[in-house]
Amino acid sequence: MNKDIKKFLDFPTESSAQIINRKEVEVTAPDGEVFTVYCQIGALLNEETRNYELHWLEVLFDKNFSLDKEGMVQNIWREAMQFGIGNVLGISTGTRHTDRARIGARIREIRESRGMEARDLAKLAGIDAANLSRIENGKYSVGFDILAKIATALGKKVDFIDL
Repeated sequence: MNKDIKKFLDFPTESSAQIINRKEVEVTAPDGEVFTVYCQIGALLNEETRNYELHWLEVLFDKNFSLDKEGMVQNIWREAMQFGIGNVLGISTGTRHTDRARIGARIREIRESRGMEARDLAKLAGIDAANLSRIENGKYSVGFDILAKIATALGKKVDFIDL
């Protein structure tokens, strides 16, 4: 093994990456959040190359670690493409997706701007008040049907918008 590669592989990281199958690598970020990376690392025949590229992913996750997971993933994606690491095809936004918190906060903001109590919104949407609280606090992943009921009760609609 080349001494520079050995030195690189010995460089410690807080993130850890493991091959799940030929197309998937699971990376655990420094905060314990788990991301799926669709790439070709598992299909590589040479173990040294697999280990090298896995370690590169770990380094990229450490280097770009942020509480803004979407921004973090975009930076990792960009650098993986720039350095030709793993032939990355896609990266999940992690197991604690920030959209949940953002959408929940927006629901609360609209509800409060109308002077509406949470229990009243929950009743109009046909959901349990405790579930609405979890949704507003970003603790509960809500399905489209429930989200649409909440939006309708607030006089809104769920739609795709340009970022």
